[in-house]
Amino acid sequence: MSLSKQLLILISALFLILFSVNFALSVGNIKTYLEGESQTHAQDTATSLGLSLSPYMTNTSDPIIKTMASAIFDMGYYKEIRLEDANGKELIALNNEIKVEGVPGWFVGLLPMSPAVAQSEINSGWRMSGKVFVTVNSSFAYAKLYQQAKTSFYYSLTTFMISLALLVLVLRITLASLKRIDQMALEIADGHFETIESLPWTSEVRNVAASMNTMSRKIAMTIATLNNKLEEMGANLLRDDLTGLYKKTVFETDMMRLLMEHGAAYMMLIRVDSLPELVKEQGSEAIDSLLRGLAEKLRQVVEQQPETSTKAYRFYGGEFAVLVNTDSHKQVEAIANALSAGFAELGEKFAKTDLTHIGVARLNPVGTTESMLEAAQEAYEQARLIGANGYYLRTHDNFVRDISAWKALVFDCIDRASYSLEYVGQISSFQTGELIMEEVFTHVCDKQGQAVDIGPFISIAEKFGKIVDLDKGVIQKALSHIHAARVQHAIAVNLSTSAIKNAEFRLWLDRLIINNQAAAKQLVFSFSAYAVAKDVRAHVDFIRTLHQWGGRVMIKRFETQSLSPEVIKKLKPDFVRLAREIGEGVSQSRQKYEFVQAMQQMGGLLDLAVLAENVQADNDYQALIAAGIAGASR
Repeated sequence: MSLSKQLLILISALFLILFSVNFALSVGNIKTYLEGESQTHAQDTATSLGLSLSPYMTNTSDPIIKTMASAIFDMGYYKEIRLEDANGKELIALNNEIKVEGVPGWFVGLLPMSPAVAQSEINSGWRMSGKVFVTVNSSFAYAKLYQQAKTSFYYSLTTFMISLALLVLVLRITLASLKRIDQMALEIADGHFETIESLPWTSEVRNVAASMNTMSRKIAMTIATLNNKLEEMGANLLRDDLTGLYKKTVFETDMMRLLMEHGAAYMMLIRVDSLPELVKEQGSEAIDSLLRGLAEKLRQVVEQQPETSTKAYRFYGGEFAVLVNTDSHKQVEAIANALSAGFAELGEKFAKTDLTHIGVARLNPVGTTESMLEAAQEAYEQARLIGANGYYLRTHDNFVRDISAWKALVFDCIDRASYSLEYVGQISSFQTGELIMEEVFTHVCDKQGQAVDIGPFISIAEKFGKIVDLDKGVIQKALSHIHAARVQHAIAVNLSTSAIKNAEFRLWLDRLIINNQAAAKQLVFSFSAYAVAKDVRAHVDFIRTLHQWGGRVMIKRFETQSLSPEVIKKLKPDFVRLAREIGEGVSQSRQKYEFVQAMQQMGGLLDLAVLAENVQADNDYQALIAAGIAGASR
């Protein structure tokens, strides 16, 4: 029950009690007054009549006696007038049982009034000649009492209604601030840290509002600090300590994004030839200087390409890579020429004329990161045959399957639902040790029964508009598994961006959740961080709708290069699963451990569970437990 209703009921009850007591006392006082007035009136009448009859009582048969008594009796205010002589003989007896109309019987029964009776002696000279008895008709007193009671009741009721209206108005004004504070608390829980600008005038409520403002500002400041800390630490985790170039994990993420977008790109694989021999000849410090020089040459070339998205990476040792998002063969060749010349110049400083070679391969639209690396490796081997610091640009594509074959495979497999689901990545709770989640992995085979790489399969399904049908089929199979196996833990199912933006799919999912509410609560719809970053607004809208349906969401492969922590606050997911490389080696890396701690702190403020993926080493597992996150898979 709301506070306003409680106050209204309490004040109304108090008013009712006060009104009832006051009304009862008022009516009682009026009744007492009327009874006294009737008694006085009866006594005055008896005395007056006795004095008037005194001269005529010498002759009790005198008709004027009855005439005078009747004249007074006929006024109608008396129930009975009786006259007796000195011996007690009744001379006159006048009776009137007339009742005043308009007074209900229950009122008379509730407030009984004894008729006022008075007597007066009649003296003739020094001798008593008789007695007169007067009884007042109480109907008139009841009429006055009833009228006064009605007037008092209606005035009190009117006063109550006016007071109640004023009370409601005051409560609305006062409690409006409390409602605003309540909304503010809910907004804080949702990650919106607003403040109340116009403070209420009630001192107690004003103090509460001021305290809420202070809390909101402090939490907002804490989250902003955590976001900045996560951004900074995340950026450091993505960079190579020696050269400042991006790490191989960033390259893999960028490759996944390119393959999802079916983008046109070239990959350059750059290797320092015979690095171990160089270390022996010139020492580790000279080699570190050499590697930094190579990184600087790569940065210079990247900065000279503003019209395209070009990024340089260091894998390990003397192995580097460059991704060039372009379809221009000439542009890539110009970049390769510039790198070759720069490396030759750098080699002269270190007395190494044949320093590096560059292998260039075009992005395979149905390939994988591994196949691209293999193609670039083949081009690198060709470059070594060309000459010092040479490069080789691979112009032909050796695809295992061409696009038409892939399309036929994808359509046939999805239409017949001839794929199976595996449940992998079991995540256990650090607090209870219980299994809390496992993830669906779609397993596809071709007609020969050979396993198909799921990456190109998903990419082709996206390209030709079959991904929504695949998502539907996977969800239905997962629900069947939940029912058949009586699964109690959560099942994470990947959803594509195309599906969540599809109105027909969302309508289908709404009906499915309504018809499978118990099982649907165990489904956790999963999105990769880089997929969310492509269309944040669509994911925010879908997650908001899904939460209204009672569903849950996980953002996986989270790291700050793909998705900002500020976006996580907008998304409001239920789970965030950190990228695999963050958990790997976390016990040996202070930066990674502090990043996980900061992420856990933000998760606590935003009410989301932070998870880790595929943690192999026991030391890393124990470090994640110490960091306080919810759980991890191994």
